[in-house]
This record gives sequence, C-alpha cells and structure tokens, in this order.
Amino acid sequence: MEINELVARTKKIRTAYHKLESKQNGQPWSSEQDALAFLTDAGLVGRLVMAHQGSWPTDQTEPTLDYKIAECMWWLSTIADASHIDLDTALENFLQSREQHLTN
Repeated sequence: MEINELVARTKKIRTAYHKLESKQNGQPWSSEQDALAFLTDAGLVGRLVMAHQGSWPTDQTEPTLDYKIAECMWWLSTIADASHIDLDTALENFLQSREQHLTN
C-alpha cells in the first residue's frame, strides 16, 4: 500500500470514529486523546513483542502483533493528519536524515 492510500483510508475511518465518539461522548476525541490511544497501543506492541519472544505470557484473546503494529501506523497517520503533517514528506525526510547520519 502506498502512503497516500494509507492517509486517505485513515481519514475515512477516523471520520467514522469521530461520529461514534460524538454519539457516545458528545464530541469527537481531541488530538491529545488520539495520542494517548496511540501510546496505549504502542505499549501493547511492546507486550506482544515480548510474548512473541516467549518472555511474556499471552492468551489467544489478545490482538496479534501484526494487527497492533498496523493500528499504531493508523494512529500515527491520524495524528499526522490532525497536525497538518504530510506523512509521505515527513517519512522521506526522516529516512534521508538517518541515511545521511549513518553514512557520515
């Protein structure tokens, strides 16, 4: 999947969640709440990596590692969009920065 497709699909899904949040809470989540949700899922990625390596107990009702990694990517796309950050440009700039840093 291309990043632009990720961003477009993320926006549609987030819009649907905003409607649900408005129904449940009277307003959609803020960017701060989105960031906290991302951090929660990022923590779960850590636990699932540990479970994958055999150093943390798990059960079959937990989401899978690949699902949680993808969800974190979705959250990051959502946060970038809300912050008016072009995810494709940001990622390209980051990768170029790291490549240059590691080749010098």
